[in-house]
Amino acid sequence: MGIEDIEIGEDFDFEQMLNESFENSENNSVVDGVIVEITDDSVLVDVGQKIEGKLYLSEITVNGEVKYKAGDILPVIITGVRGERPSISHRKVLQKAKFDDFIKLHGENVEDITIEGKITSVKKRGGFIVEDEEGCEYFMPMAQSYLKPIGAIGKKIKAKVLKVNEAQSSIIVSRKKLIEDGKAEKDTKVAEILEKNEPVNGVIKKITSYGMFVDIGGIDGLVNYNEISYKGPVNPANYYDEGDEVSVTVLSYDKTKQHLSLSIKAALPNPWEEIRDELDVGDTITVTVSNFESYGAFVDLGNDIEGLLHVSEISWNKNLKNPKDVLVLGSEINVEVVELDVDKRRLRVSLKSLQEKPFAKFVKENKVGDIVNGKVATITDFGAFITIGDVDGLLHNEETSWENNTKCKTLYKKGDEIEAKIIKIDREKENISLSVKEISESPAQKFQAEHKMGDIIKGTIKDLKDFGLFIKISDNLDGLVRKEDFGPLEEADMKAGDEIEAVLVNIDTKRNRIRLSIKRLEAQKNREILDSVNDTSSMTLGDILKDQIK
Repeated sequence: MGIEDIEIGEDFDFEQMLNESFENSENNSVVDGVIVEITDDSVLVDVGQKIEGKLYLSEITVNGEVKYKAGDILPVIITGVRGERPSISHRKVLQKAKFDDFIKLHGENVEDITIEGKITSVKKRGGFIVEDEEGCEYFMPMAQSYLKPIGAIGKKIKAKVLKVNEAQSSIIVSRKKLIEDGKAEKDTKVAEILEKNEPVNGVIKKITSYGMFVDIGGIDGLVNYNEISYKGPVNPANYYDEGDEVSVTVLSYDKTKQHLSLSIKAALPNPWEEIRDELDVGDTITVTVSNFESYGAFVDLGNDIEGLLHVSEISWNKNLKNPKDVLVLGSEINVEVVELDVDKRRLRVSLKSLQEKPFAKFVKENKVGDIVNGKVATITDFGAFITIGDVDGLLHNEETSWENNTKCKTLYKKGDEIEAKIIKIDREKENISLSVKEISESPAQKFQAEHKMGDIIKGTIKDLKDFGLFIKISDNLDGLVRKEDFGPLEEADMKAGDEIEAVLVNIDTKRNRIRLSIKRLEAQKNREILDSVNDTSSMTLGDILKDQIK
């Protein structure tokens, strides 16, 4: 009985199977037979019995070539009888030689030796045939394999030797024992490391995108990419090469999954604790630009700590969108610490806080009344924001034109360059008010050049309000008569479109407003009469009044 003759099921008494195999060894004798006939698929061999033994042609074929011919002497093993024909095998003679070499190499204590080979066949009942590089065959029972038959052929495995029978030249191996012994050994080693609670040295075996596998005394553990540096997740390939020796700390061990988690950064001094008493909010530090993101840049303090420089903290320029526009990777910059939380390992810094505030610079260089140039940045329903250097000023709709109801959205588009006058600077709120219309002469200014206080102005009633009435003087200029200045005229006697006279009492060129009075019209006419009396000596007062009555 040989390896291929062993047939067992999933549930079997392994010791009993071995004993039965060994008891049937009396027929396993080697004899020299003579080849009687070679056919297309078989070989008949005379072994000195009534009928020739028969073996497959493949047993004497190497690389497609038949190595023997009829009449040649062929050593075979007689394993028993099938019917009347003796069961013989030449391949088992070759395997016995391999078996003898195995025993010679390892001696008598061969159990627990680890072998490595490839599965060459699967027995219908029982297990797998495994062959090593030297051609020595081993039998691995199904229950000792931790494998399924489907897809097993060709698979390379390692297994431990369980039993050897020199009489049968058979070797039984177990992959299950190798795995379970390995787990037990790993559990023991990890328990010892955890008990010592000290960093251990290991060798990097494999680097992946998510971390590194490190061998610590024959045990493989994973260092996740989060556990390499205090900076946070990093690409391990940028820091280490396979074969590098590193110091690691065991974070956790899952016995069931045999998953060992390691950390490199935990084996190093914590730089965050080092800066707890050395750094504070408001401090200015020199850092190196180490990485770019869409929302900002990361800066390296040089001790495995990175801080976030948000895009909003890079420049006072609100239009800055990409940190690469003003920063260079690897360059050194001075920044101010604006947030520091050692416990949460969070650091935020600012570059713009060390720069002069644009509003302060603007106020130094400009004053109310100055004419400035800018670009339309944003248009709203109430006006437009104009960018002047690094600051924005508001151009309200009312300040766009001397014409009433003019809006920015009808005059400008984003990006238009305009010239405006500074009309107000609010230092507390840091607001700047602009005007376009004040650059040009207002209708009230033109009117002032042609009229003086006390002039009688004629116009058409444009609109009546609760507080008075508006008189249209020109297309861009209205005059206001308040109720208290109506005089003898009754409101009921006035309507829009009526022509009316009033005295000019005030001109507001800045607001483009004219104040008129009907009440003062009568008083002024009376003064004119008195002036005429004083200036005309040839006429009496009665004559003058007589003419006025007419």
